[in-house]
Amino acid sequence: MVELTERSACAGLVPLVMGNVTVEEVAPASMTSLSAFGDASDLSGALEQAHGVKLPAAGRSTGKGGVRCIWFGRGEVMLIGAAPDAALANHAAVVDQSDAWAVVSVSGAGAVDVLARLVPLDLRAATFKRGHTARSQLGHMNASITRTGADAFQIMVFRSMAGTLLHDLKQAMAAVASRG
Repeated sequence: MVELTERSACAGLVPLVMGNVTVEEVAPASMTSLSAFGDASDLSGALEQAHGVKLPAAGRSTGKGGVRCIWFGRGEVMLIGAAPDAALANHAAVVDQSDAWAVVSVSGAGAVDVLARLVPLDLRAATFKRGHTARSQLGHMNASITRTGADAFQIMVFRSMAGTLLHDLKQAMAAVASRG
């Protein structure tokens, strides 16, 4: 009989270190999508009361104490790092996404240069500040991109695209590292 073993989305593929850029897997304890039933203000209050994080504005993320809430579209957010409080189900559709996404951090002085080769957005700190988030293309994949620090980003793609994400990041890292 074949025994199945649990593996993370990026198992055996990370960390990647090239030049001054590092890619590491982020394995949040829990990821839950919340899609508001109608008025998001009800969800906002429940989210703040249950988890201490505010509902983010469009294109933003909020976080406190290891719990992050990322804007994911109109009326939809991704709660990361904490199992959702049962009371949230009164205000939103609550769907566990923990095994559906590959999540990596891209960090280092050349992170923006690496991502500039793959993403059609201006991710420089002057325009895409800490806490900003976007749903965009990364290569040919749909991705969520969040700036988490001065030279750090969290990238999320569908789990099935983990190998492609890391291949594309490695190629871009090599191109940036070869410049100097």
